[in-house]
Amino acid sequence: MGVLPGGASAQEVAPLPSQDAQVEACKTDPNNPACPRLEEAQSTPEAATVSDEQQSGEAIVVTGTRIRRPNLTSNSPLTSVDAAEIRYQGAVGVENVLNRLPQVTPDSNENGSNGSDGTARVNLRNLGSTRNLVLVNGQRLLPVQANDLNFLPSFLVQRVDVVTGGASAVYGSDAISGVVNFILRDNLNGIRADVQYGLAVHENNNEFIRGIQRQAGFRLSNRNVADGQKLDANIAFGAEMGDGRGNVTAYFGYRDYKPITQGTRDVSSCALNAAGDRGSTVSCGGSSNNEFGLFNPQTGPGRGLLLNNTKDGNKTWVPYGPTFLYNYAPLNYFQRSDVRYTAGAFAKYEVTDYAEVYGSAMFMDDHTFSQVAPSALFQGFTYRVNCDNPLLSAQQYGLLCGAAPGSTATQDLFVGYRPVAGNARPRRDDLRHTDYRFTGGVRGEIAEGLRYDVNALHSVVLFNETYQNDIDPARANRGLQVVNVNGVPTCKSVIDGTDPNCVPLDVFRYNGISDAAFSYIYAPTSTEGVDKETVLNANISADLGTYGIRSPWSSQGVGFVLGIEHRRESLRFTADALAQQKGTLNSQGAFNVTELFTEIEVPILSDVPFAKELVINGGYRLSNYSNLSKAVSTYKGEVSWAPISDIRLRGSYNRAIRAPNISELFGPQIRGNVIAQDGCAGATPTASRDVCRLTGLPDALYGQVSECPTDFCTGLSGGNLALKPETADTYTAGVVLNPGFLKRLTLTVDYFNIKVRDYIGIVAPALTTEQCFENANPFFCALITRDPRNGVIFGDVGAIASNTQNTGSLATSGIDIGFSFAQPLGSLGALNLDAQGTWLNELRTEPLPGLESYDCKGKNGQTCGQPTPEWKHQARLTWSDAEQVGSISLNWRYIGGTTLDSTEPVFNSRIKAYSYFDLAATAKVQDGIVFRAGVNNLFDKDPPILALSALGGFNNGNTYPGVYDAVGRTVFVGLTAEF
Repeated sequence: MGVLPGGASAQEVAPLPSQDAQVEACKTDPNNPACPRLEEAQSTPEAATVSDEQQSGEAIVVTGTRIRRPNLTSNSPLTSVDAAEIRYQGAVGVENVLNRLPQVTPDSNENGSNGSDGTARVNLRNLGSTRNLVLVNGQRLLPVQANDLNFLPSFLVQRVDVVTGGASAVYGSDAISGVVNFILRDNLNGIRADVQYGLAVHENNNEFIRGIQRQAGFRLSNRNVADGQKLDANIAFGAEMGDGRGNVTAYFGYRDYKPITQGTRDVSSCALNAAGDRGSTVSCGGSSNNEFGLFNPQTGPGRGLLLNNTKDGNKTWVPYGPTFLYNYAPLNYFQRSDVRYTAGAFAKYEVTDYAEVYGSAMFMDDHTFSQVAPSALFQGFTYRVNCDNPLLSAQQYGLLCGAAPGSTATQDLFVGYRPVAGNARPRRDDLRHTDYRFTGGVRGEIAEGLRYDVNALHSVVLFNETYQNDIDPARANRGLQVVNVNGVPTCKSVIDGTDPNCVPLDVFRYNGISDAAFSYIYAPTSTEGVDKETVLNANISADLGTYGIRSPWSSQGVGFVLGIEHRRESLRFTADALAQQKGTLNSQGAFNVTELFTEIEVPILSDVPFAKELVINGGYRLSNYSNLSKAVSTYKGEVSWAPISDIRLRGSYNRAIRAPNISELFGPQIRGNVIAQDGCAGATPTASRDVCRLTGLPDALYGQVSECPTDFCTGLSGGNLALKPETADTYTAGVVLNPGFLKRLTLTVDYFNIKVRDYIGIVAPALTTEQCFENANPFFCALITRDPRNGVIFGDVGAIASNTQNTGSLATSGIDIGFSFAQPLGSLGALNLDAQGTWLNELRTEPLPGLESYDCKGKNGQTCGQPTPEWKHQARLTWSDAEQVGSISLNWRYIGGTTLDSTEPVFNSRIKAYSYFDLAATAKVQDGIVFRAGVNNLFDKDPPILALSALGGFNNGNTYPGVYDAVGRTVFVGLTAEF
């Protein structure tokens, strides 16, 4: 039986691209042209080492179990991505490789801008990035809420194991949907250098969107663009010591991404709104917080009017209309700028025959910027203007105040004024992650078949965020209260001494703000987060077959593990004074957990009629959390039966838990934009007076509430100390076929079924408004807080509560199919075909117990979020020459069609199926040096274009950039050298 690097059986997986279905033949005939070719052999030489170890009886480890013994195979569905696939894709971020797997739904990535935290995450089975556990060489990567795949040096990734199904009994909390284990090369003996350069090359030829932009009078994107350059340079060196008893490997890396703005692409250069009959098309929309200036008086004779400065720069107000909408899209980032430095080292040394000390240190400094349209005096904050303000024209004065000129009265109003001229600058979010991770331990074999491992891990994640070029509404409010002092407009706060630095703010005409006023109102806010995790682990594992403890019908012995683990996590979040003034609060907290765990594997039968092998496995973990009143248990049971060597059946059941992480418990209360609509807003509200009363709206304000600007209301999110653990039941059942008459073929078919109860999340604001305004549900209506002054649910007071809480249930099920086949072509080389596909049976959410559930299979939208196709696959065909000089590889990515999760008709309510094709090649320059080049999205296919009302989570630029290739065709060239 062939063995993948790290010990997964070749019969368990169909890796991408597979070099392993034919490993068995390659052991005996390494010159077979169907064997892994040049680039695979150079990137994963450990494959041969592992095979040798297995042949010599060395214990090996498989992701998903802590059992260590020869000939171990996985009982859970396992997909492995090897180093060759990463290079074929030209990926410098490992999250992009994982996002192509059919089991994975894209999460936070480089194409997110507004609201991004700068991280890269993996979301297995679309159950959320906090419900899969990310490991490095079998140990936790970082605190789960702060996981960031940017931390990983992709050029040292030997393979990535993706295991489906709960693994909490083995690894502890968070492993509900599965485990993603990055196996890094940590034992180099020489130098390895790698450099790659790539960019996007796109033709803007979407005449439909260009026509819409012409109609709106917006600037068109250039026809041909080449941008978004990516440079990745890395070097690693290692050396053996003590006559092979030890090794030290160190690495350094540098990565630089150049930004791409939405204005450079047809699909994203204007914000799209549904238009036409029943939303049959789209139009360039935008924000009512426009560059000319909108005014909505809340008091005085002009109360309820929507007024706008004229476009000619005069101080004249006219009725607001859609022609004033501001196109906020062009300056937004479609790909963030990013500079990352990584460094680290791995060391191990066999001090005695019974003790090997080992450890690692890893570091990352990642500095990225997101960028969005210039800031504004946003509607929702109640501004105050005095009627004797000398910056008002007589016409404006009359509409606002009505009384005779010179009145000293003040009026409250909403202002939607977005300065874009003069010294105006786009908002930039400066995001910096500085991460440290240290491990150390001692392990060894104290007797034949009896091993121990005592280790510690400590990680620190420092997150600094500075929001630049944002207008401070408090300062802007002071700048609007101006009087005439000897012919000079002067802030009242200067006169009374409350703010001697105040500068008058002229928002009553286009481009009226002075440079001095910009300097005054632009005020950065800063926050800092520190996440820490410490893990102490001690375990002992035994191959009891060494001592004759085995089934009388099996040649393999019983495997056993017993261990204890202690984990402590802490969070400290601080915000500066201005950030706190805007609603972000400080927070801190900590918890710890002590766990006992055990696992046993019992081979029942081997090499008997109708049972080439029959193995059962069980595991148990007891966890005592400091923040819970009682201990919680997780457990598993697995079975594997091979009636003959050509076929193996496997199945598993896991009871998994996910305790609330530190951010969900202690996360700060933060105000932010959410897509929602207020049914009680407007002159003729869609919700009844009785329903609006449930949301706290006084009868006197019914029919007078302003609508959320551009359908963006305010959400209030944060932690909750009353959270309890999620529980999940996961089932898997599958078959592995490796027919003897076709040795180079491997086919796997695995069913998965996962249900999570009491899942920790937020009640989606769109669901809150739907259940409140349409169904008059008092629970949901109580989540809405209105500004008592005007009834709005946006701004600095009104909001929709969306803090973390135990909600309803999540359930998903489906079938994974893996295929791998290698065909030697004699002197013409060899062909390798690999494919992975997932058929989704359901992805069902029950928002709250007793509330009707909904199925997101084949859906996308505000409720379901990113597209979740019923079928998704990728398939790679690779030709390698017989002389091991080079290879050519073609990849096909297929994303099934989806429909909008709402019955409301809207443009592109059905997204058609998408196929992308990628082409890559490698060539041996000389011994140890391999050149590679490739093109992703070969035919430069645009992503689907959607209106704002059809978009859910992780959207950007009128599409879903994690799911689809947002920026068009990308090309890359790279070089790997090993000495």
